[in-house]
Amino acid sequence: MRILVPLAEGFEEIEAMSVIDILRRADVEVVTAGLKEGLMEGAHKVKVLPDTTLEKIDYRDFDGLVLPGGAPGFINLGNDEHILTMAREMDQAGKVVAAICAAPSVLIKAGVLQGRRATVSASGKAQVEECAHFSEDRVVVDKNLITSRSPGTAVEFALKLVEVLAGKEKMEQVKEQTMAICQGD
Repeated sequence: MRILVPLAEGFEEIEAMSVIDILRRADVEVVTAGLKEGLMEGAHKVKVLPDTTLEKIDYRDFDGLVLPGGAPGFINLGNDEHILTMAREMDQAGKVVAAICAAPSVLIKAGVLQGRRATVSASGKAQVEECAHFSEDRVVVDKNLITSRSPGTAVEFALKLVEVLAGKEKMEQVKEQTMAICQGD
């Protein structure tokens, strides 16, 4: 499994890094790709060097796309035609398309959310309700589409991605491993 996590200036650090870390713990290959060359600065001034840039990859080589939120990160993602094309084509191919916090708005712009069941941050609820079936759930799965609410749901979101991509047993292993680390075991 290969998952693409694009990083735009202003991405939400917790959402991006939790997904990257949890998926890699599950032995899922994660490639981070910046919208431009060099360091990407998150919404809270954390700087990350992506593995590559969007222009250097072929998104068709990936099994899924995960869009972190964060402001203005989700706006920058939504203004990038490559991201919109990736989301549309990956969804049409039945590949995993996931977004957290405000990033489901990018999926609206790409035409992926229409008629689907989804969740989003509180600020995006009205926009999602206009085209999709909004859910208050923390993580929502609708076939190949996975959405989540906020930085506070990032680990749940990442674990759901593991379950969908690698199975429930692998998800339980990663969950147990991360909880043991947190508890000092």
